[in-house]
Amino acid sequence: MTALKGVLSLIIISFCFAFEGNTQDLKPISWKDIPSWKSISQGSVQFSKDGKWMAYGMVPVEGDGEVVLQKVDEPESKKTFPIGSSSNPSIAFSENGRWVAFKEYPKEKEKKAASKNGGKNLKEKLILIDLQNDFKKTEYDNIASYAFNGKSSSHLAINLSKEGSNGDAKGSDLLIVNLSNLRSHNIGNVLEFAFNKSGEYLAYTIDAANKNGNGLHLYQVGSGNINILETDKATYKSINWTEKGDAFALLKMVDDKAFKQDHGKVIGVKNPAKPELTLYDPKTDSVGFPKDFTISPNRKPMWSEDLGRLFYGIHPLVAEKKEDKKGEKEEEKPESNEADKLGKIMADTTIKSISDLQTAIAKLDTGKNKSSNAKADLPKPDMTIWHWKDSRLQSRQQVLENQDKNYSFWAMYHVSDAKHIALQDSSMKDLLILPKQKFALGSDLKQYELDMNLDGQSYYDYYIVDLFSGERKELFTKFYQPNYNSRPRASEDGTKLLYAEDGHFYIYDISKGEKSNLTENVSTTFVNVEDDRNIEKPMNGPLGWSADSKYVLLRDSWDIWQVPVGGTGNAVNLTQNGKTDKIRYQDRFALDPEEKGIDLSKGMYVRIYGENTKMSGIGKINPAKNGLKPGVDKLIWEEANINRLSKAENADVFFFTKEKFSTPTDYYTTGPKLENPTKLTSNAPDAGKYSWSKGVKLVDYVSDKGDSLQAALFLPAGYEEGNEYPTIIYYYEKLSQTLHNYSNPEFSRTGWNPGVYTSNGYAVLIPDIVYTLDDPGMSAVWCVLPAVKEAVKTGIIDRENMGLHGHSWGGYQTSFLITQTDMFKAAAAGAPLTNMISMYDLIYWNTGAGNMSIFESSQGRFRGGPWENWDSYLRNSPVYHVKNVKTPLLMLHNDKDGAVDFTQGIEYYNALRRLKKPVIMVQYKGENHGLSKLENRKDYSVRMMEFFDHHLKGKEAPKWVSDGVDRLQLDTHLEKRVF
Repeated sequence: MTALKGVLSLIIISFCFAFEGNTQDLKPISWKDIPSWKSISQGSVQFSKDGKWMAYGMVPVEGDGEVVLQKVDEPESKKTFPIGSSSNPSIAFSENGRWVAFKEYPKEKEKKAASKNGGKNLKEKLILIDLQNDFKKTEYDNIASYAFNGKSSSHLAINLSKEGSNGDAKGSDLLIVNLSNLRSHNIGNVLEFAFNKSGEYLAYTIDAANKNGNGLHLYQVGSGNINILETDKATYKSINWTEKGDAFALLKMVDDKAFKQDHGKVIGVKNPAKPELTLYDPKTDSVGFPKDFTISPNRKPMWSEDLGRLFYGIHPLVAEKKEDKKGEKEEEKPESNEADKLGKIMADTTIKSISDLQTAIAKLDTGKNKSSNAKADLPKPDMTIWHWKDSRLQSRQQVLENQDKNYSFWAMYHVSDAKHIALQDSSMKDLLILPKQKFALGSDLKQYELDMNLDGQSYYDYYIVDLFSGERKELFTKFYQPNYNSRPRASEDGTKLLYAEDGHFYIYDISKGEKSNLTENVSTTFVNVEDDRNIEKPMNGPLGWSADSKYVLLRDSWDIWQVPVGGTGNAVNLTQNGKTDKIRYQDRFALDPEEKGIDLSKGMYVRIYGENTKMSGIGKINPAKNGLKPGVDKLIWEEANINRLSKAENADVFFFTKEKFSTPTDYYTTGPKLENPTKLTSNAPDAGKYSWSKGVKLVDYVSDKGDSLQAALFLPAGYEEGNEYPTIIYYYEKLSQTLHNYSNPEFSRTGWNPGVYTSNGYAVLIPDIVYTLDDPGMSAVWCVLPAVKEAVKTGIIDRENMGLHGHSWGGYQTSFLITQTDMFKAAAAGAPLTNMISMYDLIYWNTGAGNMSIFESSQGRFRGGPWENWDSYLRNSPVYHVKNVKTPLLMLHNDKDGAVDFTQGIEYYNALRRLKKPVIMVQYKGENHGLSKLENRKDYSVRMMEFFDHHLKGKEAPKWVSDGVDRLQLDTHLEKRVF
């Protein structure tokens, strides 16, 4: 349907019932139901590489969960195992698919009991399941980490937790379990271990008490033979195998009493069958290695692909402090104690009277004062110096202090030449080693960092570094990088760079030193024209390089293009119909985790999204060869959220997820054509007991500035046509694309959960907001109010009982909207910006950076600072229009908010209170921008719904809403509300 200016329309996208049954038996989801609510932990989902098994955690919001194992071809054949309390269980299959291992955690009750003594004595188990032997279970107590031995799938290594005190030993027991008979080989004091890719070899390091017997060992898994490659009183760490598994590198760190850091060495081991060991020790290199540096422990070393060079980090040494006595009179050796000092003084003094004794004691005090006045004993001030020339604010430097201390520069060692070469220094802070290790890409922002931190416009100097000679040459000076997508990225052979400049993509051939415009003759633009921030020509993100480095895949706002690099041939629109049909081909599913570039000889699976319909699915782009015309086969295309396509590594078995607003996220399995998928999971097993939204609608509307936009409207549970319902309007820039997104009932960090609100009889409206520069607040007015007015026409929304809610930027929009309209009966604003002028000069404490760059080039969308654009900042600041507010407001603002300073909430609260406007502010001590503690998330979720229930449903106001709570009564009040 075409939306014309001034013509508003309603499209019904779906009217879905998530759960069938007698609706009279269903009940709304209450906050007290949520602690026990179980659902799939998405991060735990694993598939065996043969495509035969699936495993995942089914965990509650609060309490003990379980691991579910099931056969892919028999979805009903589920086996469950209790795993204690974990929100994201650790699960792993062996590569041959016979074994699965997972952790069992302490139970919730045990964790709560242990929290009283600092969480001590909490131990984890490892559960090993034989999938070919009737789920035979083997348990291992008190484990820390574990790993199967790669492709071999013959052994399991388990590093046990360190118990008790064993001197200064850092290592602990390592069990190597032979999976054919479950017999274990115990190796003591293991600090690190790592299998190579084939699983034939295990490299591990020993760290024992007093470093006795420390060393590097290589275990031949099949025979059980151990080869001791190195032993010394040193710490061996950072094992790093090559991708092929034919070599590995690691560090050897030795105590050096002269410096605060250990003395580092790098070890390279090739040919594990007959190990060839290379040791580079900077102390023996009197020519190439700077004496004021050492090899850093903070960067993993690695081999080059040709095994001719070792790469590692180096950093400056810091000497241990020594007392400087140059030019100073050497002090007398201090006596052992006060009595000795007094005895010496009295021996040298004739004591004839009390006065003489007092004189002796005075000499002792004078000596004490003299000693305490020594420079070394004087207390230092605890302070910070903020200087206008600082490229980074002192607060930013404090946040990055550990990172800066641990920073290291890349260096390399030519094995054949026994030569060390430093690859970077402080004039080139960042270095990326490119594929094949022929070249590296260096960058530095030092010259522009101050301005970048002030106005947010990003510039970099780029360099090419030869990884054989170490020679550096300049690539770009003051390269403008409006977003991450413009930065240079290397081809798979490491010889070319793709980058964007002034709205076009370019190729730079490193060997030839030549650049060429890649897109000047392509009949589209790859600029993200929908990005409304104050930056110049931001680009859409490239999909990547082809495996043969002859093509790049680029995205305009709709289609995917295959563009040749060598200057021959034309760019091909692979998807064809994106722009004409308003379909976004968003991204490619990378089904091979080890792929090196995109194999254009095979079909590509891509995610599809209908901009106007909100439908989604998966398509396949056929290879552009053998006379085949470009285009996409739509394999799945539904009024649902389709995502997470993956493939079993060793079988043509595919998996994907599907969800709707009231239908939990579930996994499906299918074949390469994605035909006739089979549902594998039953997420949220208790969902059928509760009432859910009756469906979703899509509202088309036009903003006051003429933009054609959409809003997602979610119907309340029990919806009946012709009835009107209290409604919450929620927003945060563009969100209509969430029409089919499922929200798991839980206590969120912001108190908001749309599924819980619709279950409790609310309609929810989520409109899109687009922005005009210099008017972020007014943009919300121009977009939200027309959306609400059009949605009211559906007959679903009760215009007399509408509420607003948003958090952070959405909180700002809420606090601003209520200064511009009386349309809403209540509003809740979480962590809102309220004074754009004072906020501009404050600090984003989570990063330590200033807010000015956010205002000028990011979400604030202003051109310049307040002194250059005073009217705009004033016009869009809620606090300056506070006299217009009539809407009761609930604010959440925490005292340790590191994103929106607490003073923003205080300013708005005090201004409203001064005018005796109905405002309540809740503050959770020590919390940041969102709530992290479960007890706080529970409390605020309940309070916000109580607030809206009173104002929008007419329920009796709780005392905290009607009268507040005195400080002396607060503990009693909180105790009554705990659940």
